Amino acid sequence: MTATAFINARLPDLETGRLTEPTTVVVEGDRIASVGVPAPAAATPYDVAGKTLMPGLIDAHFHVVAHSLNLWDNAIAPDSLAAFRAGAIMREKLDQGFTTVRDLGGADLGLVRAVQEGHIDGPDLVICGKGLSMTGGHTDLRARSDVRPDALGWRLGNMGVLVDGVDEVRRTCRKMLKEGAKFIKVMANGGVSSPNDPIDALQYSDAEIRAMVEEARNANTYVAAHVYHDDAIRRCVDLGVHSLEHCNLIRPETARRAAEAGCIAVPTLVAYEGLKVEGAALGLDAASQAKIDVVRDAGIESLGIMRDAGLPMAFGTDLLGELRKYGGMEFDLLARVLTPAEIIDSATRIAARLCQQEGEIGVIAVGARADMIVIDGDPFDDVTILGKPEHHLTCVIKSGRMARQFPKKAAA
Repeated sequence: MTATAFINARLPDLETGRLTEPTTVVVEGDRIASVGVPAPAAATPYDVAGKTLMPGLIDAHFHVVAHSLNLWDNAIAPDSLAAFRAGAIMREKLDQGFTTVRDLGGADLGLVRAVQEGHIDGPDLVICGKGLSMTGGHTDLRARSDVRPDALGWRLGNMGVLVDGVDEVRRTCRKMLKEGAKFIKVMANGGVSSPNDPIDALQYSDAEIRAMVEEARNANTYVAAHVYHDDAIRRCVDLGVHSLEHCNLIRPETARRAAEAGCIAVPTLVAYEGLKVEGAALGLDAASQAKIDVVRDAGIESLGIMRDAGLPMAFGTDLLGELRKYGGMEFDLLARVLTPAEIIDSATRIAARLCQQEGEIGVIAVGARADMIVIDGDPFDDVTILGKPEHHLTCVIKSGRMARQFPKKAAA
């Protein structure tokens, strides 16, 4: 097996908040074979030239099937077209240095295997299948006047499926786990992009959410919940939900309860910035625009609340369609409150925990998968460079393979 030695590489040390002195990382196959020891004589050298060698980034909240901000158009697209569109989106994410994506609704086992078999040159996918929504809930895209039964739930381009009642919830969870889901997603609160549910609306009964949690635990996994409002977050924590998506309106006491319960939060602030800038022009209705202001204004405050409570946060963007171009801005928003080390941790080790691949991805360590990126610059001095791949990303190593090499960057 041929080994590659990445020499003169500076690694991020999250404990000190500094880069290490230049060192060597040896990769054999798709694994990291050694760190900080001389390379074997037979290894092929790759000179990092003093740049930053760090774990590949992980986006812990994304939707690879969200080709457009128009969710209805995504849902009615033929599955074959939706798959080709998702492949292009995934290649774009790898171009940006993301070697793993946790998909929060839409992607299926076919897309997972397309990456594994080399048909899509993109990040590895960790999927939940479809998000579970009650009738009238966050992924019920029908207008109030539309009384037709839902017929879109299992189409590839749709992010959620409508499920009501404890028995149907159990059956749907089992179906998705059988078909490759690594966790379960529930829409437990109102949303911005859905037409009928206010932000403070609680969704699903306690019994239905408990059934989801039980089915997930039986399969040795967990439930992730779409939640904004403090009441909805606290309820999910008490019902055993593990992953709390968004959390814009969380209050200190709920954040403490979530931390004590071992939960992980995934703030997605850039989604609302993008919608604020372009939502109206892209067809978002007035009611949804009003919801944006509610969650956007509280988002930055939520970061400090969760950090002070000791609630871990994983990096996520949740950008749909035409708004994907704003993904790098998430680093800028997080940097208003969090330290560079905290932000890097969120996009590597903490996100790896949510992917249930702790020690496998998100770290440069012996035995870990060789998913790495080379950054021209010191992210501890300016963490926002991680969101500017066009200026600072030099190469992407995916499972030990040099997946991307970029020409010398122009100054930002």
